[in-house]
Amino acid sequence: MNLTRTGRVGALCWLAATPVFLVASLVTGLRWREPTYSWATHNISDLGNVHCGSWDTTRPRYVCSPWHPLMNTATVATAVLLAVGLLLTWRILGRGPVVRSAQTLLLLAAGGYALAAGYPADVNENLHVLGAFLIMGLGNVGLLLAGFAPSGTTLGRYRRLTLTAGLIALVGTALFAAQQGLGIGVGGMERIAVLPFPLWACCLGVSLAEPPPLRDLALSAPTSEGILPISTTETARSASWGRGEG
Repeated sequence: MNLTRTGRVGALCWLAATPVFLVASLVTGLRWREPTYSWATHNISDLGNVHCGSWDTTRPRYVCSPWHPLMNTATVATAVLLAVGLLLTWRILGRGPVVRSAQTLLLLAAGGYALAAGYPADVNENLHVLGAFLIMGLGNVGLLLAGFAPSGTTLGRYRRLTLTAGLIALVGTALFAAQQGLGIGVGGMERIAVLPFPLWACCLGVSLAEPPPLRDLALSAPTSEGILPISTTETARSASWGRGEG
């Protein structure tokens, strides 16, 4: 897709958001000692907890994350990248109530990342839970809603991807809320609920930022001052050869 510079920056922000979040999760988790961090057992929030100690009455576990500043900083960066990506691609994705409602809910989800990182669960649990609700609740509803964007819009071109991501995210949210791990652990189920939005944004970022094919560039080349598009020039030349004029 041939984007403006602003749109391309937005697409690149989306592309970067997921790697920032996943790399920080991996590195921060590797710094855990006794216990080691488990993506199946521990929540994502455990990586950002400030204090060491027993945590959570529903699933009691010992949490101690020495590099929590890295995780919280990276989560804020993810929030900024997702939000900037949404704002800079706002008009590109299309118009209409469905598109705008989906974009608004996803923007709230991006804010949820910042809220959850700014208020770790062991510092202010209420605000942290609110951030999680914005991500897994409103954000995942927005992601599913984006799958119903009109087919004539840019967002509508990615309907199959978007609907799949939205359905997976909402099922993951429901199972996580019910504390059901289904073989991957409750922590693993939380990732099923949280990751579809940034992964979806990353896929769209890759697709939107991809340079247009040379053929499309030729077809869109200026024709003023007698300069024909490359494809048109080649067509005319072939026609003249066919008439023995070459």
